[in-house]
Amino acid sequence: MDNTQQRIVITGVGLAAPGADNLADFRKKLLAGTSDIQEIDLRYFGSAPAGICDFPETKYRKKKENKRGTRAGCFGVYCAHEALASAGLAHDYYDPARIGVYIGLTEHGTVETENEVYNISKFDYNVDYWTHHHNPRTVLNNPAGEITMSLGITGPHYSIGAACAAGNASLIQGVQMLRLNEVDMALAGGVSESTGSFGIFASFKAQGALGEADDPRMASRPFDQSRNGIVVSEGACVYVLERLESALERGAKIYGEIVGYAINSDARDFVLPYAPRQAECMQMALDRAGLTPEDVDIINTHATGTKQGDIEECKAIASVFGNAAPHINNTKSIIGHAMGAAGVLELAGNLPAFDDNMVHPTINVSHLDPECALPNLVLNEPVRRERMSVILNNSFGMVGINSVVVVQRYTP
Repeated sequence: MDNTQQRIVITGVGLAAPGADNLADFRKKLLAGTSDIQEIDLRYFGSAPAGICDFPETKYRKKKENKRGTRAGCFGVYCAHEALASAGLAHDYYDPARIGVYIGLTEHGTVETENEVYNISKFDYNVDYWTHHHNPRTVLNNPAGEITMSLGITGPHYSIGAACAAGNASLIQGVQMLRLNEVDMALAGGVSESTGSFGIFASFKAQGALGEADDPRMASRPFDQSRNGIVVSEGACVYVLERLESALERGAKIYGEIVGYAINSDARDFVLPYAPRQAECMQMALDRAGLTPEDVDIINTHATGTKQGDIEECKAIASVFGNAAPHINNTKSIIGHAMGAAGVLELAGNLPAFDDNMVHPTINVSHLDPECALPNLVLNEPVRRERMSVILNNSFGMVGINSVVVVQRYTP
């Protein structure tokens, strides 16, 4: 067999999102359009709406281990174990040297560095009070490495820095490594501990891109005329990826098959998105999947609630899909923007559509921006389709990186 054509499937999903720590509860929240965005207080900055996760951090690792590691590592360890449990896999089913761990990140180390600077400020900036754990906590491979230590995985591990396209990029990496026969199983996903960094909030505020509202649950409102920016969220999602024949051999539940993907670059601006390159990325992913726009049932948008960002993506979708009629939704309206975990969390929230045939809504849209008025945009209430076969998942990031993953309902 041509390895580049091997079928790669999702057999496990572990997640932590604002308001949910498992896929079933997450799906219920999304279908109900229930937001758990809350107001938090940040040192130096003040209050801001944010998405905060509550998950059993000591389910798979002791409190002492969590304290030595990072919150990003806590997310990764929890979600990796949950993904294996949902896949019905013991961690030693595969040779540990043949398992790869690929974790997408928007940033890492900022939280730990801010915390240490704050700590030594209490001691007149005496660096004797700087923790000796700082270096291993802040290296970019840390969250992936913490997963390997928890599970005894001796295969390759690394983090993928691709801004807010990183979650999708990690899935793509997992697919490629399986097809290259470098690994027999991949744990691929993304994590975000961004709510621990006042610098991220301050930067978005300085850019005029931080979402605000009297009711924090209304702060994330992509496509609405009154939208005013991003709601920062933490969270994580990790998938088990396997070759189809391996999954079938052990009778695994298959959540979906990754049939297409693409990554490209705008090569234009540090922060401003560009519709033509986004459109090219979507078209490349469809071409690789051997699908047409008419084959797609759901487009999960990246739209973050910034004026230009939402409009550029809508232009891109319109140029690719034309008169095709996929339903279009946005998960960030409910959970905020989970940065490096955004793509994988948002895909996870839509995967159950293959079973329930429902499209979860985009919420908080009272007055739709005419420049975002795409056909079949699912607003405020879920809708049902007769059958769900294909999901296209968009994730775009700063410095002009675009990623698209296409997942299809598994059929023999």
